Amino acid sequence: MKTIGIIGGGQLGRMLAMAASRLNFRTIILEPQPDCPAAQLANSQIVAAYDDRIALAQLADACDVVTYEFENVPVEAARYLEKLVAVYPPPQALEVAQDRLIEKQYLNSCGISTAGFRAVDSQEDLDKALAEFGGKGVLKTRRLGYDGKGQMVFRAGDAADGVYARLGGVPLILESFVPFAREISIIAARGLDGHIECYDPAENVHRNGILHTSTLPANIGLAVAVQARDAALRLLNALDYIGVLGIEFFVTDDERLIANEIAPRVHNSGHWTEAACAISQFEQHIRAVGNLPLGDPFRHSDCVMQNLIGDVINEVEAWARLKDVLIHLYGKAQPRPGRKMGHITRLTGHRL
Repeated sequence: MKTIGIIGGGQLGRMLAMAASRLNFRTIILEPQPDCPAAQLANSQIVAAYDDRIALAQLADACDVVTYEFENVPVEAARYLEKLVAVYPPPQALEVAQDRLIEKQYLNSCGISTAGFRAVDSQEDLDKALAEFGGKGVLKTRRLGYDGKGQMVFRAGDAADGVYARLGGVPLILESFVPFAREISIIAARGLDGHIECYDPAENVHRNGILHTSTLPANIGLAVAVQARDAALRLLNALDYIGVLGIEFFVTDDERLIANEIAPRVHNSGHWTEAACAISQFEQHIRAVGNLPLGDPFRHSDCVMQNLIGDVINEVEAWARLKDVLIHLYGKAQPRPGRKMGHITRLTGHRL
């Protein structure tokens, strides 16, 4: 029986461990938090920091392949592991995804459109970039931001005095505003043989910077869906990627796609696949990194996935009374504002 190491112990690692067990893989979690959500369902856990080289060597020695459940794994740790054991997705994908400036530049190099952007390394850079964008834009930390964290919105007339220092003097990026009709994402996978499969694009709604719902089918035309698939194929092949990847897009009124960000891992907006497809994104990722044939991503049902954030977890009993609802809770002890505690997927129609 082969063993897959998973770096990161959150809900994505938990769902990967579940999928792995169904395919007869053992899983070992590397995570500094004891009794993390992923370890509750994995075969074992190494309790250590992500960059602990002794722990990384222990993980490599015990596993046939190592993957990760979030994109902020230290690149140096992934590079070190790569010398000892196969690591998928490749560390280069981490390097691209961890820095928003590098990410935008890489997407553009692949022929994938993004918002306009400027590197901001000083207050002078910020003032100049805002002037170029008409005083408007979204200022973000280049690294370690997610679910709306590390961001500041500027509208025309907003003062920017001292903002660079207030944000800690760290490298930033200013992105231009993109007028858009809706937000979508696509989940795609590439196997060791180079074969690629794409799920249907989901239409996403965010609240307070956090994904609230993903709806299938998205309210888009065939041309937009083809653009999303084409972007996924370009990016996966350019990175020589192995595993599942998510790309978020803005859809403009004239049906152009503007890439917002990429995630080199299974993605929140793909959770619907466990209810509406025979092969979920989690199984697809395990198939890819475990060198099994990729599954058919056909969607058999229309659906709406909703995140259960904070105290919304207390409404689970009401969801449990409804038919055609899949409930997935993450094993987290305490709800907090903004914390993802689980999700539900409601099937709204069948396509078969």
